[in-house]
Amino acid sequence: MTLLDVDDLVVRYDTPDGPLHSVNGVSFTIEDGVNYALSGESASGKSTTAKAILGLLPDHAAIESGSIEFMGRDLRAMSPAERQDLLWEEIAFIPQTAINALDPMMTVGGQVRQAIQTHRTLSTARAKRRTRELFETVGLNPERTDDYPHQFSDGMCQRVVIAMALALDPKLIIADEPTTGLDVVVQDEIIDNILTIQEETDSSLLLITHDLSVIAETCDELSVLYGGMVMEQGSVDNLLLNPSNPYTMGLRNAYPSFGGDHEGDLVSVPGEPPNLDSRPTGCVFEPRCPFATDRCGESVPELETLPYRNHRVACHHVERSNQMRTAADASETWGGAVEGSRDPDGEVLLEVEGLRKWYERDGSILGRLPLESISPSVTGLTRSTSDWFDRRGEILKQVFGDENTPVRAVDGVSLQVSRGEILGIVGESGCGKSTLGETLALLEEPTVDRFTFDGRSYEYYQEHLQTFRQKLQIIFQNPYESLNPRQTVEQIVTEPLTIHDHRPGEHETIVEETLEKVGLAPADRYLDLYPNALSGGERQRVAIAQALVLDPELLICDEPASMLDVSLQAEVLNILRGLANTEGIGVVYISHDLASLSQIADRLAIMYLGRFVERGWTDRIMDDPQHPYTEALLGAVPETNPRGDRERTRLEGKPALPSRPASGCRFAPRCSRASDACWDDEPELSEWTGEHHSAACFHPAERISDDD
Repeated sequence: MTLLDVDDLVVRYDTPDGPLHSVNGVSFTIEDGVNYALSGESASGKSTTAKAILGLLPDHAAIESGSIEFMGRDLRAMSPAERQDLLWEEIAFIPQTAINALDPMMTVGGQVRQAIQTHRTLSTARAKRRTRELFETVGLNPERTDDYPHQFSDGMCQRVVIAMALALDPKLIIADEPTTGLDVVVQDEIIDNILTIQEETDSSLLLITHDLSVIAETCDELSVLYGGMVMEQGSVDNLLLNPSNPYTMGLRNAYPSFGGDHEGDLVSVPGEPPNLDSRPTGCVFEPRCPFATDRCGESVPELETLPYRNHRVACHHVERSNQMRTAADASETWGGAVEGSRDPDGEVLLEVEGLRKWYERDGSILGRLPLESISPSVTGLTRSTSDWFDRRGEILKQVFGDENTPVRAVDGVSLQVSRGEILGIVGESGCGKSTLGETLALLEEPTVDRFTFDGRSYEYYQEHLQTFRQKLQIIFQNPYESLNPRQTVEQIVTEPLTIHDHRPGEHETIVEETLEKVGLAPADRYLDLYPNALSGGERQRVAIAQALVLDPELLICDEPASMLDVSLQAEVLNILRGLANTEGIGVVYISHDLASLSQIADRLAIMYLGRFVERGWTDRIMDDPQHPYTEALLGAVPETNPRGDRERTRLEGKPALPSRPASGCRFAPRCSRASDACWDDEPELSEWTGEHHSAACFHPAERISDDD
């Protein structure tokens, strides 16, 4: 039975500068029991298509033509009241940013109950019981229904939204980037959660995402969108194993993977998404396609069905797909090959021993409140705690730590970085990796046994901080926030030169050369533009140029690609690898994306609760992880091969608070190998050592396998 049928959908946005044709003739069908995906870069039209189905388009958007039918009913012909009933009863929606979808003034359980009681005639008691059942279904503690959104982590908030979506047992779940921005472990848990619930409720899924690996492990069919048009469509196996449109080929090869078929540099699709101020007259991907011919710019290719399989392609040269597929595997085809190669004998640039960054707590908000005003729910304990009112001071101290106990964000880290080397630092949110980066950059004052940079001590740079700032630059995560919106590109990149009085008289030349070095060529096209006129990838390149303009010795990169589409991520990663190779710049790259780091980092350091738990050459850690936390991170990375047989690794529990880590090994509360020794003593990185590889574990994988 056909569940959802979208036929020739056309959506227009009316803007002060004229109309934008966001969706241009999109068609697809979802059968009952099928998981379907819409994928593509930002501005491809995938989210607009979902909003059109849900009736959530903004006032300045309009559906020009096309039909949308759900189980034979015309959604466009429904009244707002009819559509509202249908959306909650039969079509559910999981938005991208759960924390923004939840009311901060209302308990999470109250929001789920509201969704139930708005559409079903249930008593409050029955609605509460159903809410507790839903919390259990999505893996949340049902005793926490009276908590507020701010008391939940990002992953837990996403589970609350999933519970709301499932409250009325819908036929179809529409999920718009439900895992974007989440750590790989949390992402894996959320996806597993959705799939498990689907099996139990016999519902279908429409997944909106740019992450092909998530699609490979969750969906049956896929439409790849670009410029508001379907470029390729069919079964996930056909599209990801044998893509026949160059755009799909580029997306697949841009995605970082390990243990797969693709080796070498990441593919970075050149150029930017199209301007949609007019309907396309040729192939919309033609300006960026390495295989384009004159014909591609003259007419729009039809979506044609390939023989003997569930596969449709919009390309004038589909008969050459085998040859194009082979050529598309090479980054040189796309013009984005990494320059140079690393000098393995580069001198040590940064060396740190025993680095700590503890934050003293002068008294928490809770500590300043009268004890009688504090509910037991803020602790995560149940209201059935019989002696709560007699022991609340003691219990609060156990849960949040003594207010005199410091928060140990970074707690005894040692590392070194050589010229031309990329050191990757990986860990979940809250592990201290961003604080480590800021402390290495002396944006935070460290406590350290030894700190040497470019041959000089920390004490020297305390008195010559401007010299330090010139030699070490930091690139932040979000280019939408790190660039001054009131300055042009030229002003942004020139500002560091002015502050440091670096190479006076050459500023104009230096700025242009640096912009072109990071791929913004010709530079004069960008100099007078403001950040709001740039794409996300262009903004991040400007941020990199701003850091490079002073000829730094070391770059600290704090998740610089996490906000970008997969192709733009590949672009940024290749730029950094090329700079390390050709300029001899040392790079500390901080990320939760182990797959990306495995492509460019020379060495990896795995961080957990303020300390490194494993460190070594990248290939050693990827091929032979020794610490159970590293194994869990690797096990949670989804595969791009839809026929893969990855077993999901569930990491039980949550990290302890940095103010009260476990007395022994910090990972012991979540570790399946933990023994008495793990609870009593904290292992050092010297506990297990191999060739260019070490792990802080009493029971490393090597010893476990030997015992077996």
